[in-house]
Amino acid sequence: MRIVRWRPRTGPHLLAVDACVAGVVTAAYVALAGLGGSDGSPRFSGPVWAGWLVAAGVGVPLAVRRLWPLPALAVVLGATAAATLFDITRDPYLSTALALYAVALLAPPRRAVAALALTLVVSAAAVVTGEAVLTPSGPWPEAAGTAALVWLVAGGAWAAGRAVRQLRARAVRRERRLAEEALAEERLRIARELHDIVSHSLSVIVVKASVANHVAKERPEETRDAIGAIERTGREALTEMRRALGMLRGDTAGPHASGVDAGPPTPGVGSAQLTPPPGLDDLPALIRRAEQAGIRARFRTRLAADLPAGTALTVYRIVQESLTNVIKHAGDGTHCEATITADARGQVHIEVVDDGPGRAPASGRGDLRGGHGLMGMRERVMMYGGTLQAGPRPGGGFAVSARLPAEPAHGTAPDRREPTA
Repeated sequence: MRIVRWRPRTGPHLLAVDACVAGVVTAAYVALAGLGGSDGSPRFSGPVWAGWLVAAGVGVPLAVRRLWPLPALAVVLGATAAATLFDITRDPYLSTALALYAVALLAPPRRAVAALALTLVVSAAAVVTGEAVLTPSGPWPEAAGTAALVWLVAGGAWAAGRAVRQLRARAVRRERRLAEEALAEERLRIARELHDIVSHSLSVIVVKASVANHVAKERPEETRDAIGAIERTGREALTEMRRALGMLRGDTAGPHASGVDAGPPTPGVGSAQLTPPPGLDDLPALIRRAEQAGIRARFRTRLAADLPAGTALTVYRIVQESLTNVIKHAGDGTHCEATITADARGQVHIEVVDDGPGRAPASGRGDLRGGHGLMGMRERVMMYGGTLQAGPRPGGGFAVSARLPAEPAHGTAPDRREPTA
């Protein structure tokens, strides 16, 4: 199991608070050193400088208890034990409890446990020796009760420090888990974008290259047309790739962000990062590319309301992936129809159907349910709380049907960065 480490909070304001506490405790012990025995308790009868030295040992280290918790506890515990033996102490080792809290909070767990055990032993020995042996102020049971009170205060402070330490460790683990989940989501998002861009373009390129290879000698005009389609598709894919990579890097300012005139932008290079993400207006061009690959495609829209950019991008990617599957698995001459419907409330229905060999084992379409393309479509649809159905049609062919609600489903958290990728 990996040990989660976190940095202690030692900001200037906390160090200032500790310095104030140290000053108050030191002043209190200086006053106790000069206190007479009017309350019936034994009084300190040593030199003034010795009382001040003990008071400084009890209070001053508290100012640096967050920086050096174990040394601070050692000094405070020793000075408090001396104050007990010199009949100065009138409190249940509160300064020791403050130092012990910092040890439990900041020191390694094993050392913190050892420090607690040592504190309990030393404090009990000092209390019993001072109150029952050197200057008896009551019977043994009274001294034992005082020692028990000291143990209760010290143990409570140590337990509080330990609890705060565990709470902060859990918070660190939770933040790390959230960061890892966000990273995984970002990787999936990038994978979806790259798959949608590369898979569609390469499918068209492969089909046109195959056509050019077969008709190169007999029909050179068709060969030139196929090569031209390959070139156009390749340029469009490069433009989308550069735009997507530029947005992923956060480079939205374009090639002239530095203020240096680098000359006119190269088509498909600098300008790619300034183009908006694809949407419904880009679907006709997508249909034309499918037609260039031999698919007889039709496209219909019935929109009662404008779609947000993120929803429009999702619609575009679903249609793009559906056409890619038709090109790859259905073959030349397949009829395909894409229909986009949006009502006045913003609910969207996407349907892409074809009459290709949806049930033929040789087509490979029976494996589409486990492919990366449909997986990416499902992830996009689920992000908006929608539904997706994809599979062979009863009369032959294949159908993809997706529904996107107007608002995300309760409990979902759509990635608002999606429209810009």
